[in-house]
Amino acid sequence: MFKKVVLCVVLLLPLWARAQLPDFTDLVEKQGPAVVNISTTQTVRSQLGAPQMPQLQEDDPFYEFFRRFVPNPGPREFQNNSLGSGFIISADGYILTNAHVVEAADEINVKLNDKREFKAKVIGSDKRTDIALIKIDAAGLPSVKFGDPNKLRVGEWVIAIGSPFGFENTVTAGIVSAKGRSLPQENFVPFIQTDAAVNPGNSGGPLFNMRGEVVGINSQIYSRTGGFMGLSFSIPIDVANDIATQLKTTGKITRGRIGVVIQPVTKELAESFGLPKPAGALVSSVEKGSPADKAGIEAGDVILKFDGKPVTSSEDLPRLVGATKPATKVAVQIMRNKASRDVTLVVGEMSDESRTAQRQPRRGGPGAKPPAESVSRLGMTLSEPTAEQRNQLKITGGVLVEDVQGAAARAGIRRGDIILAVNNQDVKSLEQFGQLMNQFEKGKVVAMLVRRGANALYIPFRIE
Repeated sequence: MFKKVVLCVVLLLPLWARAQLPDFTDLVEKQGPAVVNISTTQTVRSQLGAPQMPQLQEDDPFYEFFRRFVPNPGPREFQNNSLGSGFIISADGYILTNAHVVEAADEINVKLNDKREFKAKVIGSDKRTDIALIKIDAAGLPSVKFGDPNKLRVGEWVIAIGSPFGFENTVTAGIVSAKGRSLPQENFVPFIQTDAAVNPGNSGGPLFNMRGEVVGINSQIYSRTGGFMGLSFSIPIDVANDIATQLKTTGKITRGRIGVVIQPVTKELAESFGLPKPAGALVSSVEKGSPADKAGIEAGDVILKFDGKPVTSSEDLPRLVGATKPATKVAVQIMRNKASRDVTLVVGEMSDESRTAQRQPRRGGPGAKPPAESVSRLGMTLSEPTAEQRNQLKITGGVLVEDVQGAAARAGIRRGDIILAVNNQDVKSLEQFGQLMNQFEKGKVVAMLVRRGANALYIPFRIE
């Protein structure tokens, strides 16, 4: 009898296990036709080729030899092909994909699920978010439904459909691993991290939730080999849809800016600024004449809310500001000198022009003076900047770090840094800096405002 019971349990186990796993078949059958394969062709001119004839005068004895026997083909052209994915967002042929999929393409071919092929044109693209909107001349096409990525929960099942390595309509499944991920050089996208297999060729394809709604665009992978390693990143569809709407209606993207340089609030910095927990975005410098400057925001302020939305971490602020239309008046909550206050500013418009960083001025040279070095108990050898250095950096005070070791080096202070302030008190001279530091007891955390090259940042320093 016991053997019969065990046998029944074993036979029923696969049915029970199958009942617990999600079934993607209906979802793929309904939404798969809206996913497309994108192939691009780019003509590249190469200067490399066969040996070319040297530049010789006609009366040179070697001129006739090279003219007759050495080919001179000059630059050569070849075709560069690439593959990607995309998905139809409207029945009249608008398609979303990644900007890097169609970048610099001379020809874009779109292949539908039913094997029909079309030439596509680029309506517009945005490199900052890696979103592109393209269009094919067709009608009555199947299109996707948009979901709300804000309602995604970590651990929720998702699937990706695309063309990895050119294998069309490939379906992979996984879960949401994390939300709101920040990646290097990606300030405007709170990425959705998943473990759904995404490989080269999946770029631009959709990420679906279990309701058959697109919640993201598969964009990047983290890999040491070039292939899938369990870390895939998708652009939330609300971010992509906003970009697509702007490209379709105006042909360009406008983003807000307020003119501040920010950094994360660490546990040590939170302690030095009197914050109950590490949160917000610490302002390390303010651009003169910018919206933030006009509103009275200063270096050392911690931005806690922007337009009523909490700034949980420093990564939140660029997204909130960038998503705000220029000329919009917003309220900003800041923490200054351990007290909260509200300011109002008018958001400016971000320019696509890149700013050139100033070089750190060299020590010495005309007008330089031998550094009046002072060995600090903090592990730093300090001097006062020369008049030339102050003019080049447009500063009136500060002390220059000539050498660093011990606690200061461990805190992240580097040789060549200029310490401008301590706990928001300006540093005017070596003597005054020493007096400031003598006010703090051992174990106290202070925030040093440091000028490094063209940038300024706060460095928390615990006095040992």
